[in-house]
Amino acid sequence: MRGRYGRQGSSHTRTRTRSGTRTHTRRRAWAALIAAGALALTACDVESGDAARPSTGPEQKGPTVVLPKLPGEKLEVAAVWTGPEQANFAKVLKEFEKRTGASVAFVPAQDPIVTFLGTKVAGGQPPDVALLPQVGALAAAVRNKWAQPVGPEARAQLEANYSPGWRQLGAVDGTQYGVYYKAANKSLVWYNAKAFDAAGVKPPKTWKELLAAADTLSASGTPAVSVAGADGWTLTDWFENVYLSQAGPEKYDRLAKHEIKWTDDSVKQALTTLGELFGRKDFLAGGTSGALATEFPKSVTQTFTGGDRPAAAMVFEGDFVGVNIAQTEAKVGKDALVFPFPAVGAKAPVVSGGDVAVALKPSKGAQALLTFLASADAARIQAAEGGFVSPNKAVDFAAYPNDIQRGIAKALIAAGDDFRFDMSDQAPAAFGATPGTGEWKALQDFLANPSDVAGTQARLEADAAKAYGN
Repeated sequence: MRGRYGRQGSSHTRTRTRSGTRTHTRRRAWAALIAAGALALTACDVESGDAARPSTGPEQKGPTVVLPKLPGEKLEVAAVWTGPEQANFAKVLKEFEKRTGASVAFVPAQDPIVTFLGTKVAGGQPPDVALLPQVGALAAAVRNKWAQPVGPEARAQLEANYSPGWRQLGAVDGTQYGVYYKAANKSLVWYNAKAFDAAGVKPPKTWKELLAAADTLSASGTPAVSVAGADGWTLTDWFENVYLSQAGPEKYDRLAKHEIKWTDDSVKQALTTLGELFGRKDFLAGGTSGALATEFPKSVTQTFTGGDRPAAAMVFEGDFVGVNIAQTEAKVGKDALVFPFPAVGAKAPVVSGGDVAVALKPSKGAQALLTFLASADAARIQAAEGGFVSPNKAVDFAAYPNDIQRGIAKALIAAGDDFRFDMSDQAPAAFGATPGTGEWKALQDFLANPSDVAGTQARLEADAAKAYGN
């Protein structure tokens, strides 16, 4: 997901989510995830949550997967992760090195990752494995004949540890190419407990309550929201949560496939709603210009520094926000709390994302790494560092460092085999995953001028039509 999830990042031409005959299943899973997530997160708001609690799952002792010995083999792994997220993943790679004898080098990638990999492939030096933050990037890698099918050992781990929905996201035309190593709940709002207490504000449950809370917070002297407008992917996540809750899952699926146009009234309504927040300069840390200049990591750290006068009281983004909070003195579960994205329509939204590992070389080492990443052994290493959630159902919840992360992980696993995947991650990269163009740029322009709803719609539709070819 982009140092964004970082996209860290997030996020783009994807395999599509299930359709037609599975609509009712999707609705049930969608509702279940909302209920489970809301309960878990509400509980975390009440308690400090820093102390480890007993796990409901079996304790894991020792390795759960056997890896081949690869003495002297050298591998390269590419991802768009940076900073602490990259450092945490390095611990996973270190364990792989210890158990196989191989050496692994991390290669920092840039968005759009498909373009980055294309350059590497053209130069004859593709990495052995890449972690792709978009379903569409996987589809592009297969279409370009870069990707290698997942081998039998990794497939066995997938069958044992993953629900069919996550396995299907890693498949293209019925062939398994990817392992979803990392997931994200991208429907969370993290808040500074001291700022909320000082203003006498409680976590809102609806969009109307969010705006009221923002007004109270800003009047108290602390801007309500830290918006990472310099990173366009965060703005797509804002839009997607508003749109999913307001327009509903069926229209969300249709817009994701460009079966309805961005000039549709449902898009107008979502942008108008989002403009109620973005249009209030006093709500934004640094005002409009400050928001447009703020990159994602800073949007988090400035919310949880400054004592009782932080730059903002809230920051919206996924569970991976915890990685950046860890770079401050704030403690998740005490100083930094979280609530589900407020309901704009009848239901609160739940948007998921994920990073899929794919082999780009037909090597034994690449397949061994996919096997390791599909195991509980790899996921529990990074889970312990915080800011990480695994779709691997074999990971003991005790591996997560606090109740907030545990609650998010439980909600993800409880959702089963269906969910709503990040919309921009389902779009062609030219529209949903490229800095300075497409949806990222159009929504940055909208943040600068939230009154221009019609103009934003027109730009989005023109760029989408060109990227989708329809």
